[in-house]
Amino acid sequence: MNTRFYNARVLTMNKSTSVIDDGEVLVKGGSIAYAGDSAGAKKAARGLKFDREIDANGNLVMPGFKDAHTHSAMTFLRTDADDLPLDRWLNDSVFPREAKLTGEDIYHCTKLAVLEYLTSGITTIGEMYMHPYDISRATEEMGMRMVLCGGMNNFSQSIEEQEEWFNNLNNKDSLTSYRLGLHAEYTSSKELIGALSDLAHKLEAPVYLHNSETKGEVEGCRERYNATPTEFMDSLGLFDYGGTSYHCVYLTENDMDIIKKRNISVVTNPASNLKLASGIAPIKAIADKGINIGIGTDGPASNNCLDMFREMFLTTALSKLKEEDASVMDANKVLEMAIGGGARAMGLDDVDCLAEGKRADLIMIDLHQPNMRPFNNITKNLAYSGSKSNVKLTMINGEILYEDGKFTEKYYVDEIYEEVQKVIERVR
Repeated sequence: MNTRFYNARVLTMNKSTSVIDDGEVLVKGGSIAYAGDSAGAKKAARGLKFDREIDANGNLVMPGFKDAHTHSAMTFLRTDADDLPLDRWLNDSVFPREAKLTGEDIYHCTKLAVLEYLTSGITTIGEMYMHPYDISRATEEMGMRMVLCGGMNNFSQSIEEQEEWFNNLNNKDSLTSYRLGLHAEYTSSKELIGALSDLAHKLEAPVYLHNSETKGEVEGCRERYNATPTEFMDSLGLFDYGGTSYHCVYLTENDMDIIKKRNISVVTNPASNLKLASGIAPIKAIADKGINIGIGTDGPASNNCLDMFREMFLTTALSKLKEEDASVMDANKVLEMAIGGGARAMGLDDVDCLAEGKRADLIMIDLHQPNMRPFNNITKNLAYSGSKSNVKLTMINGEILYEDGKFTEKYYVDEIYEEVQKVIERVR
């Protein structure tokens, strides 16, 4: 399907956060054919026949957000595992209920999360959870772009499974990719981490994992190995092919040097870290090292909202609070983290901006609402005052999946709600 957006403000995020006031975006199949001013669109549109031409009415067309770390199927725990510290949250509420989940349960719960991602303008997710085949089945049916990461630990998944999933799921279609993954140092033995390092070397592949999320996690690793989690895992060669670390609330200067040296990305999850009282990540210090940063919601049990607008606001506001300096962490820099930074963290180079040849993953932001006026600075409005209510349209791979508050007709939304409720009643 070919689609033309005209009479639009366009934010390409292609090396700039400048907004084109009189712009067009042309979509050919699943790719961007053109994104720029209306004058240039005439030449680019030659020979193209459009199935639909959308008058943007002065609204903003821009790349979709990248939720670079989440656990989608944890929708089943939303508001049912709240107001607990992390250790009790995991051991008393999360793990016992998760043990009752089937692959079919995860399939339905993932679908529910996808609906919410679309309402927030999220077009790619960095997923980590159990039963990867069922997760990929759900996201493929829903049309969601996903990078699926392993979550191996002492209690679930294995080296053999990770290699199988890597070979079978990685780039199995245009929407799905797979990355090697570890849940965390504190849930994994030295032998298991070493085995994953061996597999990463065999496949020459990056590794994704939770890292230094809490003080207790870091202190426990120091007691076990006289090293921080970053130092310890690096000593085992786990990061030799790069990767991405989630949370990174308690990084030392040396940790950041290792992360920079190994070309590791950091994904911050401010709402989750606040709700679990884990702390505030040193985003300014990480950024000052030249480390790539993405933003994630984490799962809907620890957040509980899959909302990138809230994450952007918290990323900039908490950095200002932590540094006691209102000038740090410019909102435009945070916007780039939520789009290009997240894409790089997930190892994707074709969804980071709107440009010819990139994937047609885009959103339209309704600027005809009070919270988006006046037009002093549209991009900073997105981070400081934008909300889900401003998402007018979400397109992934050239397909419009959400528009004007309604989901595509191919979704059976009420059925998704009903199936998830059945899961909750059974595992509670």
